[in-house]
Amino acid sequence: MKLSPRQLIEVALGVLTSVGGYLDVGAVATSAQAGAEFGFRHLWVLGLGTLVVIFLVEMSGRFAAVSGHPLRAALRERLGFNFFVATSAAEMVVGVLVLASEIGGIALALQLVTGVSYRWWALPVGLLVWALLWNGTFGVLEKGVALLGLVTLAFFFAAVRLHPPLGEVARGVIPGGGGHDAAHYWFIAVAILGALISPYLLWFYSSGAVEDHWSASDVPTNRMVAVVGMGFGSVVAASVLIVAAMVFLPRGIVVDDYAQIALGLTTALEGKLGFYLFAASLGIACVGAALEAALAMAYVLAQGLGWNWGESLKPRRATRFSVTYTAALLVSVVPMLLGVDPLALTVFSMALTAVALPIAIFPFLVLMNDERYLGRHRNGRLSNAVVIAVIALAFVLAVVTIPLQLKGG
Repeated sequence: MKLSPRQLIEVALGVLTSVGGYLDVGAVATSAQAGAEFGFRHLWVLGLGTLVVIFLVEMSGRFAAVSGHPLRAALRERLGFNFFVATSAAEMVVGVLVLASEIGGIALALQLVTGVSYRWWALPVGLLVWALLWNGTFGVLEKGVALLGLVTLAFFFAAVRLHPPLGEVARGVIPGGGGHDAAHYWFIAVAILGALISPYLLWFYSSGAVEDHWSASDVPTNRMVAVVGMGFGSVVAASVLIVAAMVFLPRGIVVDDYAQIALGLTTALEGKLGFYLFAASLGIACVGAALEAALAMAYVLAQGLGWNWGESLKPRRATRFSVTYTAALLVSVVPMLLGVDPLALTVFSMALTAVALPIAIFPFLVLMNDERYLGRHRNGRLSNAVVIAVIALAFVLAVVTIPLQLKGG
């Protein structure tokens, strides 16, 4: 695969922004809880989720680059308005909860630094995210905020400094069970997959490819960004798990508060430096994820209903698009104002994301094999086999999530 200098630059930027943007509040919370309670035994779940995300992100970008259509617009066109409405309603509910979790993560990062309760920060945080969306362009938000998110690499350096036993880490990559607390083990596994395989990421990515004017010539670039970028991002998520396993598990600390997670970096990176790096990592990562989640909901509605859309358009040229992300932010601030526990909401919303996965993944089987959209770039046997396997996994997760939530959540 030979890439032009422009494509190499795009790959480099894509990889950097993937590292900065991969780690959100869901990945932090679920990985930290997994490490604190089960050591390295959920590393294989992170590996599985990353593999799935690589394939789905590659397909999302390839579809948009070749067809010139974002996924949700094509879904409306190909499968009809009724299917679009039915699937979008469920995804919007999940999207609001995910967005509320990200706002809670930013507010908690500010609470850690200032001592002022996250409830007082919720509205200013919502206004900050809205102002960035209202005044920013897609390129600024995608590259700028995500590049700041490279501070999350602090978890990787912390994991290295703690010198984890490589043999035990390697055994964590092999699927296993949760022993005496199997229900809780599998609930966390489901929550990790929900955090990694977030539909909003796919809608955002395909819409971004259209906003960046990708064409069929960008298919190799897209493939490299998906594989290398998501792969690097998963290393950061795994680092959170390893830090938690090394710091919390030996001390018998069960993570039920974000302030506890900060102790992981504080222990590994010498006091205050680790503390402030954690606050910065959590806050910046959640800002990036909140921007993506809010935009994804606006993309879904605008593309399905035929409105003008585009983050790079002035709000007056895409009024209903802008009103949608504004309304989503207003609703998402409410749980934090009411004092809902951000960590509990995060884990719950990640599990609910897993429940909604089948309706998000099934259209890939139809759209990625449609010759009218993709021509010679449509899925081959391997890609179709992966999609079918992911759909089967999504249905299993949807069936088991609620029982696991009741028994082990």
